[in-house]
Amino acid sequence: MTSDYTATLPRKRMGAGVVLSDASGRVLLVEPTYKPYWEIPGGAVEAGESPHAAAAREVREELGLTLRPGRLLVTDWVPPRPDRTEGLMLLFDGGTLTPQEAERIRVPAEELRGWAWCDEHEADERLSGPLARRMSAAVRARSTRTSLYLENGFPTG
Repeated sequence: MTSDYTATLPRKRMGAGVVLSDASGRVLLVEPTYKPYWEIPGGAVEAGESPHAAAAREVREELGLTLRPGRLLVTDWVPPRPDRTEGLMLLFDGGTLTPQEAERIRVPAEELRGWAWCDEHEADERLSGPLARRMSAAVRARSTRTSLYLENGFPTG
């Protein structure tokens, strides 16, 4: 029996998130119960799951909203750290939520303390450095109708 060479290649962890905005252009952030900084709605891509499907699932689980994420805004390669493997983080466009949609948001109390609309300055203060850079790049990519590749939140070109 011949084994597939690709089965021997290194595996990367992968995360997928969704950039949601309000009519004023503020982005939606969530406050986890298990870490000191805020996050973008999203999470780990499970085995056999596409990043797009993971982004939709995470929004459903974290916010109680059913939506189909739009186009890919950012791909960010995150280098390994002593406590974490390298990974690929993808951010999809979630569009603009209406006030009525925002009123339907329900967060799981065991995972999230809450959520907030944040302007760029507030997002920079609440997110970790790499995540703030990733979010800023995603907002730029959305406004210019492009897609960006980053490494640890920084453009490579």
